[in-house]
Amino acid sequence: MLTLLWRLGRGYLFRPWASPYLRWRIETYSGLEADEITFSGFWKEVWRSRRPFFGYLKWAADMPKNTNRRGTQRRRRSNA
Repeated sequence: MLTLLWRLGRGYLFRPWASPYLRWRIETYSGLEADEITFSGFWKEVWRSRRPFFGYLKWAADMPKNTNRRGTQRRRRSNA
């Protein structure tokens, strides 16, 4: 999960509230305007929605494990 955070905050590691991608994710999820997200607003929103946020990070970190070389999802085998 830390690797994913490193990639998502690329170029903004010490200022994640300035990352265009993270701003877009917060805007999409919470409805806050991306241009209006500040240091305190970013951390308030991350804290307020920490469970869904960390759930998303866990899901996104697991995605490479669930895809093949072509980038498509692997099919689960049925036990039948």
